[in-house]
Amino acid sequence: MLPMASFVLVGLFGRKYFKNLAGVIGTIVLLAITVLSFITVYQYFFVDGKVNDVYQSIIPEQYSWLQFSPNLSIDIGIVLDPISVMMLLIVSFVSLMVHVFSLSYMKGEERFSTYYAFLSLFTFSMLGLVVSTNIFQIYIFWELVGISSYLLIGFYYDRPSAVAASKKAFIVTRFADLGFLIGILILAFNAGTLDFHTLIERLTNTQSSQFISITTSSFLGISMLTWALILVFVGGAGKSAMFPLQVWLPDAMEGPTPVSALIHAATMVVAGVYLVARLFPLYSLDAIVLNIVSYVGAISALLAAIIACTQTDIKRVLAYSTISQIGYMMFALGVSRYGGEQGLGYMASMFHLFTHAFFKSLLFLCAGAIIHLVHSNEMKDMGGLKKLMPVTHVVFLIACLAIAGIPPFSGFFSKEEILTAAYNSNKFIYAMGVFTSMLTAFYMFRLYFRIFHNKDSHVEADHSEGSLSMKIPLVILAICTLASGFVPFGSFVTSDGISLTTHVDIVFSILPVTLSVAAILFAAKLYYMQNELPGRIASSLGTFYHAAYKKFYIDEVYLFITKKIIFNLVGKPAAWIDRHIVDGFMNLLASITAKISEMIKGLQTGKVQNYALYFFGGIVGLAVLFIYLWK
Repeated sequence: MLPMASFVLVGLFGRKYFKNLAGVIGTIVLLAITVLSFITVYQYFFVDGKVNDVYQSIIPEQYSWLQFSPNLSIDIGIVLDPISVMMLLIVSFVSLMVHVFSLSYMKGEERFSTYYAFLSLFTFSMLGLVVSTNIFQIYIFWELVGISSYLLIGFYYDRPSAVAASKKAFIVTRFADLGFLIGILILAFNAGTLDFHTLIERLTNTQSSQFISITTSSFLGISMLTWALILVFVGGAGKSAMFPLQVWLPDAMEGPTPVSALIHAATMVVAGVYLVARLFPLYSLDAIVLNIVSYVGAISALLAAIIACTQTDIKRVLAYSTISQIGYMMFALGVSRYGGEQGLGYMASMFHLFTHAFFKSLLFLCAGAIIHLVHSNEMKDMGGLKKLMPVTHVVFLIACLAIAGIPPFSGFFSKEEILTAAYNSNKFIYAMGVFTSMLTAFYMFRLYFRIFHNKDSHVEADHSEGSLSMKIPLVILAICTLASGFVPFGSFVTSDGISLTTHVDIVFSILPVTLSVAAILFAAKLYYMQNELPGRIASSLGTFYHAAYKKFYIDEVYLFITKKIIFNLVGKPAAWIDRHIVDGFMNLLASITAKISEMIKGLQTGKVQNYALYFFGGIVGLAVLFIYLWK
């Protein structure tokens, strides 16, 4: 409720009464939330959460909101279990870093207080989503996250590109959310409940009437359980920008850069991964759906990594990097099973979600500091910034090494667990994961060398790399990036709540680490100093390079489908039918009514002698009818 209070206070009174204090109020509230989150993490993981060596699902608050029948109601509650407690920590901590960073970054903005109000609304929505006790409550907060992202992406509403990007994000995720809603309704109808715990209990018990009902009823030869899980995953794939619904995320860069850190690091885009993890006991029942999750995740990871190698806008490279890393989390869930050693993929996915939050938010905030200095998003306007931005340079390098999977940085540990799970389950997915990992190292160091080396800087030396409130979050996130990999994550978050001991296999790690190092060296050869090699390689790849640069024409395909097919073949005929047939019929009725009224209105003159005449005329007519004609 704290961020909701902040949203109302700053949103209603910020511009008039608080002005620049709006940022301080928002940040203080987030600091309080983060402290509460740390206390919750400590209480849950080290004091109350474990019973008989199993982490429990605790519901400290629950009340009935809408009662439909004695057995069915929509409740509003709070659930504390390993993944919700971990997400509480990540959402509040990253949001706090973004709040602090924005104090300087957004200073002087006309809608400064509005920006902080939107941030508070986003934090409220995301915190509500992760602690939801039932499937309908999560849907409510899911939509609130959608509207918050729409407001933040379109913050610069005077820019047509920002308005278009916010609409695109909203519309694409709405289509996905329709699938999510239908999936919710199928699950709730068959389980007879909306509550996560009860729903999972009923539908995983193979002897229950609910399980028999959902698995025996089918549509197009596919069981309703499979349909429900696929549709729920469609909702998650939309929010997490998985192929082919990834088109909104790169355009979402139109929002202020700290917003990108918030949306792309730990909050909105991992909501889809969180949703699949929340319902994982159900997903683990259906190998078909898990295969779909695996391949969608792996294809998204690979495609986004290839596209990132060609982009020139620093924020777009990081956006495609996010899609790629979320793809890793998805396919890790897809190759996992429930419980014990088989649940390694689940643990690895959550571990990567945890480490990724720190290094990706760090990369975006660094991008913000760089753009703040250079006043451009394009890499061609950068280069040689190492001396001008010493702090940013060091922390950006740490984040690049982490995302590239180089030991002992955090990304290495979580990525190795994902690759181990994939290797044990599906060798093809593993091969895609290793290749994607190599591409990740290449495009991140292409970015690093082109920003901080490559050529002499032309930026004025009297510029600074930002104030203390911009540097402190960078340093804190860099420390988290260094340290988070050493967290014994399997001891805290697993699919069944029982601790899972993991260890890094040095021999297994040789191949992915060697490939990543080779990719970094190749990036250094191409981009450390300006040369003609990148251009020559790009031209030698010809059509493939151009297709990757154009994002494999997926946006163009969507535009073709919407403009040429839906608008022309559906929209225009529908509009013609509406205008000519529906409106025409209504207009015809109106004109007939008008004509008849025109014809008979002379009968109603208001003159008594006329009415007397009609009256006697009627009597004469009836008399003639009955006396002479009616035989």
